[in-house]
Amino acid sequence: MTTAIIVAAGTGTRMGFDKLLASLGGSPVILHTLRAFQNCPDIDEIIVVASEERSEVVQRLADDEAFSKLKAYVPGGAERHFSVWAGLQAVSADCDLVAVHDGARPLIHGSQISRCVERARETGAAASARPVSETLKRADSAGQVCGGVDRAGLWIMETPQVFSLPVLREAYETVLREGALVTDEVSALEKVGHPVWLVDNETPNPKITWPADLALAERLLSRS
Repeated sequence: MTTAIIVAAGTGTRMGFDKLLASLGGSPVILHTLRAFQNCPDIDEIIVVASEERSEVVQRLADDEAFSKLKAYVPGGAERHFSVWAGLQAVSADCDLVAVHDGARPLIHGSQISRCVERARETGAAASARPVSETLKRADSAGQVCGGVDRAGLWIMETPQVFSLPVLREAYETVLREGALVTDEVSALEKVGHPVWLVDNETPNPKITWPADLALAERLLSRS
């Protein structure tokens, strides 16, 4: 069984409004995310990690669409790793794979979710990502260019990030025990030295962080 943990506990303060409930193509951002996982045949259950207030709103929205895979709404923590850990406590007993996804990445395609799940079944750990294609420069504190960065082998991390449940639990037990701060699950696995394989995502999968990201997502959605 593969469980999706949708992380939706962030405050969205950089946006100035609740980015997960913002309208995108006529539906709230979070609904686009949930639809992708609901419709993906390789996902068996969904757990949403969110604040109590947001969970109530998301649950009403989800009820209107009769999402059959939604199992639980779990209170989130102050940091991402606390939220993911909380979600791990709610997975079904027969779960063997966990796909962690940012609720603020609404344009993920079901086919990419499936590719990540398949790779994780083979290796124990896989993550959606895309190679860096832009020219990279390093600058000093004043903004003056002081050198270049070789982009060979550099990737931009995305979600979903999919793992064997025992591996992810071990990684987060280590993170919590050490009081470490990690920004994604791949970083957590690095703490225990477990290798992760990247799955190249050929379709746009931006994270909604700023108002401009929402406008970009709207344009991308209109073209799909």
